[in-house]
Amino acid sequence: MNWADPSAIGYPALFGGVLLGSVIPIVPTGALVGAAAAVATTTDHLSLPLVIVLAIAGAYLGDVLTFAVPRLGSEPLLRWVEKRQQAERLAKGREQFARRGWQLVVIGRLVPAGRIPVLLAAGTLGYPWRKLLPAGLVACVLWAVAYSLLGILSGGIFDSPLIATLLATVLVLLVTVLLTVISKLRARAAERTGGHQ
Repeated sequence: MNWADPSAIGYPALFGGVLLGSVIPIVPTGALVGAAAAVATTTDHLSLPLVIVLAIAGAYLGDVLTFAVPRLGSEPLLRWVEKRQQAERLAKGREQFARRGWQLVVIGRLVPAGRIPVLLAAGTLGYPWRKLLPAGLVACVLWAVAYSLLGILSGGIFDSPLIATLLATVLVLLVTVLLTVISKLRARAAERTGGHQ
């Protein structure tokens, strides 16, 4: 392997960063994918299709691991959760996953700070693997394509890889902040509506 070649570092860093950030949210994975897509658009150091495939693979593996932890140890974990949660809330959670679990998994992946709580809840409540795996794959494909498009957009505006990468990172952060604000406003509106019923 030629370590002087940026792709020798770029591809493993992309995959490893997305995988790590999907399990432990310390890496801004959306910004990482957007930046890699911007570099792929403005240079020949990275291949855009390979960037997208590695982003999907890293995100999917990370999501499956996040789901597997409570799912494989669900009995003791479920007993622990049951002691701390009302039975009514747990039943409601199970019902929501039974009715629209795949939607929750997809939306959880796309909404900032939504993925880990959704996956942990799904695993704890015994959501089936046969439903989680395809829903998780669809979620990861949509996520990787969305953040790659932000990188492609910035790469299409600027020819400089550095400027395109910075713009992609800023765009991803702006989208994340916007989605977070919208999510909080909707949650507050739902609380007010629920409080008036």
